[in-house]
Amino acid sequence: MTDDEHADNVEQIHSREFSWQLWPVLPLYPYGKRRTIRKEVVKDTIWTFDQLQGIFYVVVPIRMTVVKLDEGGLLVYAPVAPTPECIRLVNELVAEHGNVKYIILPTISGLEHKVFVGPFAKCFANAQVFVAPNQWSFPLNLPLSWLGLPHKRTQVLPEDSTKTPFADQFNYAMLGPIDLGPGRFAEVVFFHKRSHTLLVTDSVISIPEDPPAIVQLDPYPLLFHAKDKASDIVADIQVNRRKGWQRISLFALYFQPSSLEIAEWSQVFRDALKAPERSNRAYFGLFPFKWQENWQRSFDALQGDGRLFVAPILQTLILNRAPRETIDWADKVASWDFQWIIPCHFDSPIKTAPYQFRQAFSFLEKQPTISAGLFSSSSYSLPEEDFKVLRVIDEGLNKFGIVPPVKDKV
Repeated sequence: MTDDEHADNVEQIHSREFSWQLWPVLPLYPYGKRRTIRKEVVKDTIWTFDQLQGIFYVVVPIRMTVVKLDEGGLLVYAPVAPTPECIRLVNELVAEHGNVKYIILPTISGLEHKVFVGPFAKCFANAQVFVAPNQWSFPLNLPLSWLGLPHKRTQVLPEDSTKTPFADQFNYAMLGPIDLGPGRFAEVVFFHKRSHTLLVTDSVISIPEDPPAIVQLDPYPLLFHAKDKASDIVADIQVNRRKGWQRISLFALYFQPSSLEIAEWSQVFRDALKAPERSNRAYFGLFPFKWQENWQRSFDALQGDGRLFVAPILQTLILNRAPRETIDWADKVASWDFQWIIPCHFDSPIKTAPYQFRQAFSFLEKQPTISAGLFSSSSYSLPEEDFKVLRVIDEGLNKFGIVPPVKDKV
């Protein structure tokens, strides 16, 4: 066998390892090829499994968390795509710590989480599946069995967390369902008592200054967003990877922050026709945006030395429909003595305190409560000018009666 033939065989083996054949169900980048990175967060107790997903090279981590149970066996929170590589990495833990006993679907509307649960459960035929109450799907509200969840092994998480087989090791608290007109939002956060770790889906996040390891496996999206114009040739060095990541974060969280100019499509097509030689692997050959020099200021406000905050989309379009319910839920969660938070997106794990989690929801209060008279990085609001496009979207949804009106702060 020649070296080239050997390299081709290795590449084929790797491609099979990363294969996700059900990607057309939810066609997000990187489509049918998903890498997985496993990380031990708490020694012999908690592991995270990071994959990648996005749209138009706006790529962010999506994360599954696996927790070892006291009696042996594993609990899986928010499964990711069960590629051969991912299942192999889980089975390595199974061999050492026992079978997957429980699989948790902690959200009701997040297709990027829900779509993986059924296929993942099929790989672990003895695991019980627990799902957040009031499940629904879009565009058609289908039964869970139609979404691939095993009928005989799937049950709804009870409101009373003491009535589960893992109650001695986990508390959980349900936010929602929040009525959004055509749909609903809900999330269930899990508190692992022994490790003092809080598992969350989308409710709070933290943005690292540098791109996470899973994002760096393929630097193309990072280098693409590091460009200032389509013709730029960007060197693959860490400073450019960081620049691309920070702009990706602004894209993902605001859609269009104040520091980003979006060209009208008519102008984009005219420019493309005038200079077709500039077309490349970017947005079908188009580069319809321009970053202003102050974009770094917008990112710094987000990142804020690892601050914990609620994503702008949730602030503007969802949680402001139920401020009192959200604050009451945040108060309950903040009563637990966690020291770490593991979200399903962006940075993880996050070293934090319960009062910092609570302060992340201060945007819903007229007079924010600051624990013990101390201000943390979570107690200041994000720049209002970066919310402009999200406010316009919200106004449009309200104008046409698509979503319920925003409620007053508490």
